[in-house]
Amino acid sequence: MTALGARIVQKVSSARAFAKVAPHVVPALDRAVHRLTRGRILLSARMLPGVVLTATGARSGLPRRTPLACMPEEGGTWLLVGSNFGRAGNPAWTANLLAHPDASISWKGQDIPVRAHLLEGAEREAAWRAALDFWPPYATYQARVEREIRLFRLARR
Repeated sequence: MTALGARIVQKVSSARAFAKVAPHVVPALDRAVHRLTRGRILLSARMLPGVVLTATGARSGLPRRTPLACMPEEGGTWLLVGSNFGRAGNPAWTANLLAHPDASISWKGQDIPVRAHLLEGAEREAAWRAALDFWPPYATYQARVEREIRLFRLARR
């Protein structure tokens, strides 16, 4: 994506209207395309790197598949930001990881077992700064909500 294209996408994704529509449209399209291409293509990954997280439901105990933007980190870990597009509540997948930190991701067509770690304190602050450098609209999302956006680091199991 060009620098201009990235700025346009960031501006659009920061809009309140996007926050209302995207949670209903983006994941459904991502899941369908990911399934049809056997994990090779994730549409939203054209803008940001992405994974499909499979976590155990906190209440149901059933596997839940959620396409998510991620920030790959040096050393083979991934940062997930529970921004929920700047909406008030934490996204369900964050509760799932809190209840059941062992999960798996589909990353570039490969299924990888991972363990999620909720970041807190100085570790969270460093990761948050890196996330803002990576995708500035996260600052807009945080400004819209009273909750602290949850950050998770996923490491291979």
